[in-house]
Amino acid sequence: MLSPTLAATAAALLVAPAFATAQGLDTNAGPFQRIASFPVYLNTSIDDETVAEIVSVSEDGNTLVYTDSEIENLGFVDITDPANPTAAGVVALGGEPTSVAVAGPYALVSINTSVDFVNTSGDLLVVDIASRTIVETIPLGGQPDAIAVSDDNLYAAIAIENERDEDLGDGEPPQLPAGFLVIVDLIGLPGDWTTRTVELTGIADVFPDDPEPEFVDINELNIVAVTLQENNHIVTVDLASGVILSDFSAGTVDLTDVDNIENDLIEQGSSLGAVPREPDAIAWTSFLTFATADEGDLFGGSRGFTTFIPFGPILFEAGNTLEHLVARIGHYPEARSENKGNEPEGVEFGEYSDARYLFVGSERSSVVFVYSLFEAPILGALSPVLVQVLPTGVGPEGLLAIPDRDLFVVANEVDERDAKIRSTLMIYSRNGDGDYPDIESDDRAGESVPIPWGALSALAVSPSSDDVLYTVHDSFYIKSRVYEIDRSQSPARIVAELPLLDSTDVLGNALRRVKLTLPGADDFAIGSLLNDDDTVNLDLEGIAVAPNGTTLWAVSEGAGNLVGGVSDPSDRPLTSPNLLLELERNPMGTGLEIVSVIGIPFELQNSQLRFGLEGVTFGDDGALYVCFQREWSAAGDPSGLVRIGRFDPMTGSWTFAHYPLDAATSPFGGWVGLSEIANIGGGRLAILERDNQGGPDAAVKRIYSIDVDDVTFRAVTETLDVFTKTLESDVLATSLFDDLGVLPFEKLEGMTILSNGDTLIVNDNDGVDDNSGETRILTLPGLFN
Repeated sequence: MLSPTLAATAAALLVAPAFATAQGLDTNAGPFQRIASFPVYLNTSIDDETVAEIVSVSEDGNTLVYTDSEIENLGFVDITDPANPTAAGVVALGGEPTSVAVAGPYALVSINTSVDFVNTSGDLLVVDIASRTIVETIPLGGQPDAIAVSDDNLYAAIAIENERDEDLGDGEPPQLPAGFLVIVDLIGLPGDWTTRTVELTGIADVFPDDPEPEFVDINELNIVAVTLQENNHIVTVDLASGVILSDFSAGTVDLTDVDNIENDLIEQGSSLGAVPREPDAIAWTSFLTFATADEGDLFGGSRGFTTFIPFGPILFEAGNTLEHLVARIGHYPEARSENKGNEPEGVEFGEYSDARYLFVGSERSSVVFVYSLFEAPILGALSPVLVQVLPTGVGPEGLLAIPDRDLFVVANEVDERDAKIRSTLMIYSRNGDGDYPDIESDDRAGESVPIPWGALSALAVSPSSDDVLYTVHDSFYIKSRVYEIDRSQSPARIVAELPLLDSTDVLGNALRRVKLTLPGADDFAIGSLLNDDDTVNLDLEGIAVAPNGTTLWAVSEGAGNLVGGVSDPSDRPLTSPNLLLELERNPMGTGLEIVSVIGIPFELQNSQLRFGLEGVTFGDDGALYVCFQREWSAAGDPSGLVRIGRFDPMTGSWTFAHYPLDAATSPFGGWVGLSEIANIGGGRLAILERDNQGGPDAAVKRIYSIDVDDVTFRAVTETLDVFTKTLESDVLATSLFDDLGVLPFEKLEGMTILSNGDTLIVNDNDGVDDNSGETRILTLPGLFN
């Protein structure tokens, strides 16, 4: 159904192209800059698991209001100074909040009070923002989801989802009661407000008897657009009359060059046909166009977003571009490949003083894509142009544009202290200069997909040029490879991926020797480390460039423990040894051939604990220096002393010294270990030392220096000398993280020192698994001048 007014206005659009495809990322230049991250536990206690899910803002733009479904609170944050947000208290709601919107002096909160999936109920709570008190409770007659308020504060629209029980039967609808739409007439004081119900049954093509409205948004004509996610349908309703103006299927999408196989490897070469969009969030981009975030649920999820006009024609489809973008910037969630990929969930529109932006939030990749729209209010949805990609916390749920203050806010809902994740409200200013990503990749050679990357665990600079860096991914992905980075560009670009190859069975023979040598290596399956295409599956944790500028050396950290020379199946059986690898480019330049493999001495390997080789560098003397992550008590390391190893390529001999670890001082416990070793020059080495905590629990992220001439390196069985270390930088005491508007990362993993003394650090994003995926090259200028 389509009203005559809408039909007449929409006719003008039909002379324009009916379809456009999203563009790729050409630059990171963009106006939005993250200026603050507010962990919402600050409103309660650091020990609370809290959730910032949906966020709104007071009419004066100074107070954020967010829902916390985990502890059933409405939270408030003072952003008078947006770069320094402060806790402003909570209101206990007595039920699970699902959404919030602001109308005048009030926050309108939809509350789920259902006892089960059949006996559904919910209320609209009206909270006075100034006094932080509930002034009215309005029954809604079902389980609510999203709420929106019209610009003139005359109406609120609430999606009553009455969501299904996904564990009942096959989890599919129909599961009654059916959902519907509630219109609240905001006339007079809250006690005078009344509600009207709009039935949505019998409309959708899919499960018509069980509509499940998910999200609502209201345009300047007071028309509400409603997504029926599981029904793959969209409905528009005139709020004044309660009449349905139009409805249509959200349709399907054909996708090419995407990854739909979860195999610990990002391979964007598959196709998906006729995928239902199943949109979640919806946002009007003009009075006659809107955009949907096509998250999917039952059968769909197009991994992108779409713009429509109300009677159904598609104006714009993102296609596979979001999937490629997140792979290009290290945010692709490989563990979600068989599901819905990056999974766009949120969408928001903001009309700022001189620009119109569409924001699309990716739940699984933890980024927001920012698109610029044409100035023309009707044609604005036809050709969105990608402006930038913003890093967020884990699980961006609520997106909020605040144009009057040139701000944008993201509510990040995941809060798992054990996983070093805290739920945050991140604040971005349009008065900045977008600085993300720090790294993006070129397309794969001869292909139209980007070089995918993530889980970077090392960093080394070429001796011939500070503009050439090398890094590796760890065992999060199979098929180990080295990445070459050109940092002369901004952002730095991954220009080559070089897989490790064992074409001549050098590694295979070395592994077989280790298995024969170690009596406790029964659980060590060599086949799991070698692939049929000659690639290998190692846990690369360090990379170094030889003085000749061409040969590379890498360390692979062993996995599993040997207790008294016997594999420990009750804890972590040994599945791989610690190795030092010499690598040379193959004649085609398409990979790195393993030309030699050096194991650590038998006495150490036979006492392996899983925290092994973490970094490698060349010293001024031509020897290779390696660091172990933590002490190996089974090998005789005293508590708090970890090994620095020295391998002489000329003699093939190993010698060692001890390095003293800082104590673990995090309030959340944990351990301290070494992440990286780098050559400073003059016989000095830099050590990156860190604890295994992140965010507010991080306590140790430090760079020390040691002098190799201060100790005598000794044989593995001797009593070892202990280095004296000098603190060069307490990274947590610098402004690095404050400047980025982010809480400290846990895994500062790679470090290298440029010829001018600048120190670069890269963090490991854990393959975007229980991690926001944000990867940064942190710079400490002139640390070793």
